[in-house]
Amino acid sequence: MKTLHHLAFGLALAVSSAVQAQDTAPAPAETPSEGLEVTVSDDSEWQDLGIAITVFATDADVPTRTNAGSTAALGRALSSVVAADLKDNGLFKPSGPAGLPQPSFGEVQAPNYPIWSMRSANMLVQGYVHANPDGDLTVGCYLYDVALKQQLAKAGWKVGPADWRRAAHKCADMVYSRLSGESPFFDSRIAYIAETGPKSHRMKRLAVMDSDGANMRYLTSGQATALTPRYSPDYSKIMYLSYLNGEPSIYIYDLRTDTQRLLVRTSNPTMAPRWSPDGKWVLYSMAIAGNTDIYKIPSGGGQAVKLTDSPGIDIGGSFSPDGSRIVFESDRSGSQQVYVMNVDGTNQHRISFFGGRSATPEWSPRGDQIAFTHIAGNLRIAVMTPDGRNMRYLTNSWQDEAPTWSPNGRIVQFFRTEKNSGVTSIWQVDLTGRNERKLPTPVGASDPAWGPVRP
Repeated sequence: MKTLHHLAFGLALAVSSAVQAQDTAPAPAETPSEGLEVTVSDDSEWQDLGIAITVFATDADVPTRTNAGSTAALGRALSSVVAADLKDNGLFKPSGPAGLPQPSFGEVQAPNYPIWSMRSANMLVQGYVHANPDGDLTVGCYLYDVALKQQLAKAGWKVGPADWRRAAHKCADMVYSRLSGESPFFDSRIAYIAETGPKSHRMKRLAVMDSDGANMRYLTSGQATALTPRYSPDYSKIMYLSYLNGEPSIYIYDLRTDTQRLLVRTSNPTMAPRWSPDGKWVLYSMAIAGNTDIYKIPSGGGQAVKLTDSPGIDIGGSFSPDGSRIVFESDRSGSQQVYVMNVDGTNQHRISFFGGRSATPEWSPRGDQIAFTHIAGNLRIAVMTPDGRNMRYLTNSWQDEAPTWSPNGRIVQFFRTEKNSGVTSIWQVDLTGRNERKLPTPVGASDPAWGPVRP
């Protein structure tokens, strides 16, 4: 895959000369020291921040090797992706690009502020796309404060034709981070299990897609059932569980070479492999003689270490961001509940006391919350603090399970099963619980795993 290069530039009408110098230029986005101050909260007035997003301009409408068409058509597609990203995250209600004035190429860096003031826009996002002689594209993105008549941030990227959507996601990330003060997450990917066929004989394949559901591709053929994928911390690999000829096996799939290697194979039931934050260790659960415990093994292979030894089922396991603790589920108390232990297996103690059952815990990348599935009649996604306090629901459907966090810890993704049909789909909800949406997938989808922001 072609690397996405982050560029620093000043937009000029003679863009071709600027492009030639971009590969060696540093790439910080401009951030004024004064002007906009924003605090992210659950308050509805935060969504009243009017962000106008215009069609990205071009210096010349020429054909491209993208699936979007010429540079003019690509400019419309880029701005539409940016607008969808910012709309779907739950913090903003952007307008455009449809129905808004389209700036000329020269206006991208010199906005017509009175037009946007009359439209009650607080913020303005403009950009451009330029086709390079080598077939690559240069995409620029600018964020303006309309009231202050001030540029808040700018950035640019050189991308291959197949990666044009990444430039749009990077633009949305820049706007999101500048206005919210939070870490970005749009330029990330999701691994999941694509499901096809009848409920009694369902094919489950490992698949990946962009954070908005685009650019889906299968990684496995479906000859063996694939389950519970997880991205490595450096984004280069995906670990998953496979059942080949009835034998559970943990594979590590290398995304750079499209090859995979076997980490663990056993005749014993094996479940839920998980990476450590540094990528050096893998947790998994294995049942021996009816007793299921959690093990830790070096990700490069070696001797496994048993971390739990209680009667019943200890399963799952998700590291805290600092790698010092592990959250997991166990039925040692008589029903599924959430427990925490030190990374060496010491100090195991229960933290869920909410009634019903609690399962599939996942530690937030911020470290401040744990998402889990609460089972009390229906299955619902909930969050709590690591000490087991402040539990609250994020969803209220029939069967929602297996939460996974966005890279910035603001959104929880999960899969939902439809009643009666058994059809599964991937959904996500922000921490307010008010902004829920379904991700588009071509077939049924389960077991999502949200990867880190792409380098």
